[in-house]
Amino acid sequence: MFSLRPLAGAILTSALLTGYVVSPAAASVQETATVSQAAARPGNGKVIYNRISGGEGILKIKNGTAKDGVVTLVRGKSKAFSLYVRAKSTASFKQVDDGNYVVYFTTGYRFSTSKRRFTKSASYQRFTGRLKFTTTATSSTVWTLTLNPVKGGNARTTGVNPKDFPA
Repeated sequence: MFSLRPLAGAILTSALLTGYVVSPAAASVQETATVSQAAARPGNGKVIYNRISGGEGILKIKNGTAKDGVVTLVRGKSKAFSLYVRAKSTASFKQVDDGNYVVYFTTGYRFSTSKRRFTKSASYQRFTGRLKFTTTATSSTVWTLTLNPVKGGNARTTGVNPKDFPA
């Protein structure tokens, strides 16, 4: 597990980042995503992009901000998956393959599903550290990301040019 120091004065987030290992039985528990009534706004936990083949890792995302968010994991130079997390909500992705991932996230209003971007008040960030997912015969990795400022948070973020964001 790695530890990151909080970034003092971060505009959007000094997020809490935690990781631990669980048994495969606990990793197989499924959460039900809330289905949106509005067609233009994806439901909480909606997978926007998925190139994961079915690993055992779990990523939990807590969005305590007033804006919706999309969290994207990139392995190497390839985008692995993107998950939509509504404002003031929590969502999980439960099939993360083993590997090291860079985590990007964007927050905003009025998400365009065709452009895979927010069209109002968008902010683009990247965690400066990587998440490592590892599975053994008896355990798998679980990470929890918090997108809002957390007292004592242990993750640094940096701004990303919208053109460089893996949409």
